[in-house]
Amino acid sequence: MKTLTTRFFVAAFFLAAAAVAFANPFKSKIISSDDSVLVITVPEDHFMKITNFTQDGGTDRAVVEVTLPGDTENGGTTNVLTATRIDFSTGANSQNSPEIGNRVTIAGPAIVKIRPIVGAKLFISYRKERDEGSGGGGGGAGGGSPTPIPIFSPTPTPTASPTCTPGPPFFTPCPFP
Repeated sequence: MKTLTTRFFVAAFFLAAAAVAFANPFKSKIISSDDSVLVITVPEDHFMKITNFTQDGGTDRAVVEVTLPGDTENGGTTNVLTATRIDFSTGANSQNSPEIGNRVTIAGPAIVKIRPIVGAKLFISYRKERDEGSGGGGGGAGGGSPTPIPIFSPTPTPTASPTCTPGPPFFTPCPFP
C-alpha cells in the first residue's frame, strides 16, 4: 500500500508540474485616466483572446484599437471592441439598461492599443496563446502547404448475388421473362 501511495503522489506531482509549466494564464490590467496608452504586441503565429473589457465612469466610450502592420491598403487600424459600461450615472448612456460584454480574438501579427478615458477606470482580461494550427495551408500568410492525410477504408469485396435456375413454372420462385 505504501508503494501505491508513493506512485500516486509522484504521478500527481508530475501532472501538476506539467500543468504549471504549460499553463497560459489570463492577464488583467486596470487603466486609470492618468495612465499611458496600454500597448500589447501580438507576435506572428500567436493570437490574443479578450474575455472582459469594462469601463467604470467617464463620458466617452473606451475602445480596443488594433493595428495590422502589413495592412496599409485598408488603413491598417480599426476599433474591434468597445468597453462594457458598468456605471451609468454619467454620459449619454445614463438611462440605459446594463450591457452585455462581448469577447474578441485577434490574430497576430498585430498591435493592440487601449487609450485611457478621462474620468474612467478601465479593466481588461486577456490571454495570448501560440497558434498551434498555423502552417496548415488554410490560406494564411504562413506559406505552408497542406499536409495530406491518408484515409484508409476497407475495399469492398464482391458478394455473390443469388441466381435462379429456371425450372417448372409452378415450382421455381424465379420471375418469368
